[in-house]
Amino acid sequence: MQTDSDIAIVGGGLNGPALALALAGAGFSVTLIDAGPAGARGQAGFDGRAYSLAAASQKLLTVLGVWEQVAESQPILDVVASQGRAGEGASPFFLHFDHAELDDGPMGWMVEDRHLSAALSTVLDATPAIRRINDTAVTGQDIGPAGVALSLSSGTTITARLAVGCDGRRSGVAERAGIHRSGWSYEQTALVCAVTHEHPHQGAAHQFFMPGGPLAILPLPGGHRSSIVWSLPTRDAEALKLLDDAAFLEVLRPAFGDFLGDIALAGGRFSYPLSLSLADHYIRPRLALAGDAAHGVHPLAGQGLNIGLRDVAALAEVLAEAHRRGEDPGTLPVLGRYERWRRFDATALALGMDGMNRLFSNGNPLLAAMRGAGMGMVQALPPLRRAFMREAAGLGGDTPRLLRGLPA
Repeated sequence: MQTDSDIAIVGGGLNGPALALALAGAGFSVTLIDAGPAGARGQAGFDGRAYSLAAASQKLLTVLGVWEQVAESQPILDVVASQGRAGEGASPFFLHFDHAELDDGPMGWMVEDRHLSAALSTVLDATPAIRRINDTAVTGQDIGPAGVALSLSSGTTITARLAVGCDGRRSGVAERAGIHRSGWSYEQTALVCAVTHEHPHQGAAHQFFMPGGPLAILPLPGGHRSSIVWSLPTRDAEALKLLDDAAFLEVLRPAFGDFLGDIALAGGRFSYPLSLSLADHYIRPRLALAGDAAHGVHPLAGQGLNIGLRDVAALAEVLAEAHRRGEDPGTLPVLGRYERWRRFDATALALGMDGMNRLFSNGNPLLAAMRGAGMGMVQALPPLRRAFMREAAGLGGDTPRLLRGLPA
């Protein structure tokens, strides 16, 4: 079958472009189809989206040539997790992860969406093996024995040996393939904003667990600016959204605390409903899913993008090996290797974060005592603490080559 490219990727967010670059580096021709306009996500101004990139994810971006194009980033040198109630301070039991205990440098990096998107776009434009189609939706897909044909809203058709859905939780690729999803709403909404503060954050990320939901304080470049992700019961979040900036800050300050001095809003406020969404299958003949199209998780540990990039690295490695062997990349024997590699791991992580959210987002005093004892035990055992740190940095388990800083 004559095709327009070896692989068509649907979705131009972050995982789709990263996968396109990884596959182009492995010798494939790629068509990247994005329903949004070119460069829209690299617009000036903070739009509420910032990512905690694990150390392994940063290695992947370095191999792809993207990291050197990122305009600003902030290394995460410490992570502090504690529990308590707003205005009452943290409990005496806490967890402190210090990057100095690892030999791999920072545990991760904070990067704003606008900078990461712009960097990906720059490298995509400089890669001849990648064809980009923007402002165009996929309206249909037809699977044949030797390839897939994607119908576009422009009235044209793109053919490829394999199509990959990186098109989010409401993946059209998955829906048209009859792949069902499991999941539920958390009845929580994440309030997201950036704040400036008097004292420097020194590269420390803080996760404060409260009965209503966790508050993450994540360091941004410059030392005096942090990203806030505050997960609250949806009814409470809706009430806070109606407040003006001054009133919102009055509610935020007791939860935030005064360890960084006085705070002020830096830019707008945004909100995102929270839910769990897991695809029942990651593959069909000539089709694969990656990123949020395969699994949408709670932002509790900031792992959503990192899990997606693990998909990218694993799928790229499986397809690169198949290419070297002369195998057809769209066949189930090839794609099955990817699903076996990623589905259990991603589902386990998603359900683990679900369990943590349920364990910590409540005011039960008995559970609070158990949580405190657990954090105290991990803090007191350096080998166990370092094991948790390596997992958080993406350096544990069966790690794909790209996440180890090697080509696929």
